[in-house]
Amino acid sequence: MTYCVGLRLNKGLVFMSDTRTNAGIDNIFTFRKMFTWDKPGERVITLMTAGNLATTQAVVSTLEDRMKAPAERDPSILRLPTMFEVARLVGETLREVVQSQAGSGQESEATFSATIILGGQIAGSEPRLFLIYPEGNFIEASDENPFFQIGETKYGRPILLRGYRPEMSFEDAVKLLLLSFDSTLKANLSVGMPLDLQTYTADSLQVGHQQRFEANDPYVTHLSDGWSDALNAAIASLDDFEFGA
Repeated sequence: MTYCVGLRLNKGLVFMSDTRTNAGIDNIFTFRKMFTWDKPGERVITLMTAGNLATTQAVVSTLEDRMKAPAERDPSILRLPTMFEVARLVGETLREVVQSQAGSGQESEATFSATIILGGQIAGSEPRLFLIYPEGNFIEASDENPFFQIGETKYGRPILLRGYRPEMSFEDAVKLLLLSFDSTLKANLSVGMPLDLQTYTADSLQVGHQQRFEANDPYVTHLSDGWSDALNAAIASLDDFEFGA
């Protein structure tokens, strides 16, 4: 399983993903799920993946192969003029990979399913964030839906809904995301450390802060302990429930 989140802020974009991949309780690995390509001054494109590992790796490899191909032969996310067209190309690539793998002996496409968060900016347009489905179709983040989650989403969603504000700083956004991941890590063993973080400042057209939080990261541990203490204090401060006579 996986947990990845992409946030759209007034300041730019924030991405965070876990790195755990498992095929059973005794078969756990660490794989990077966040990938970034850039041409400084022209574009920055970041992609996060959830789902079947073979599918997501094939999508990333196909996109990278197309970057090396002649412009007249294959479209590339490093050559397309808009993020919308980049999202369409990534969606088409995902659909092609899912269909090709499903046709190799397995009857159901569900085994090869994957979803993708795509975000970035190309010079001349605003930063954009998309959620891409296995069928290749996609939706874009908006004021009503300013963030996307993929993978094991349910445990970390409540804190995002309560804490997200579009005007928040990158520092506050990272804190909010770490709390969302903390809830997910505690509730589901298939999501695990390390966690990968990346920020993108609007109109900078260059990759922002990148960091990996390891399992023993002191700030993550401090934040988790402090959140537990704060929750317990908040519960204790509320009016007590009273049983009726």
